[in-house]
Amino acid sequence: MARPLSDEKRRAILNAAAEVFAERGIGAPTAAISKVAGVAEGSLFTYFATKDDLMNALYREIKHEVAESLMLKFPREQDVRIRMLHVWDAYVHWATRHPHRSKVLRQLQVSGRLTKESETAGAAPFVEVMETAKEAIASGALRDVPLDFLASMMDAQMEATISFMAAHPKAAGRYRALGFELLWNGLNAQ
Repeated sequence: MARPLSDEKRRAILNAAAEVFAERGIGAPTAAISKVAGVAEGSLFTYFATKDDLMNALYREIKHEVAESLMLKFPREQDVRIRMLHVWDAYVHWATRHPHRSKVLRQLQVSGRLTKESETAGAAPFVEVMETAKEAIASGALRDVPLDFLASMMDAQMEATISFMAAHPKAAGRYRALGFELLWNGLNAQ
């Protein structure tokens, strides 16, 4: 009878993958991930049949972490600008606290190796955020642009802001606020 899989080993492999991918890119060999995780390479493939399966599991895990951060204390009863500011602040806070995971998330998103199922699972926790964006557009608070364009613009502005905050830590709060104001004013329909 096969031994039951250990949640602790699975978590160690995922954490090691995030660390190795952040340092060496997603092309890093699974042997490096196994070494950092402290497991045999064969054990890695017991938990994840392929490297792509590992990458997809890591993507879903990181997206879940981001969603938890964004939805914590989400101001559902506030106006759209306040809700969008909350999303901005929560993501920037998460990314600056977890720079390796943020870097790996960006790599995975452009890797071309995510399954449709992983992309769908990764987007699912953000439905309320997307509804907020739709409401902002419908109410005229934001320009009428495709949602995927809005998300791309917000993502690019966030990444630029996060990079600038890291380069100028003493003024990080100022640049976090300025980044949002530039985004909001650029997309504002009024």
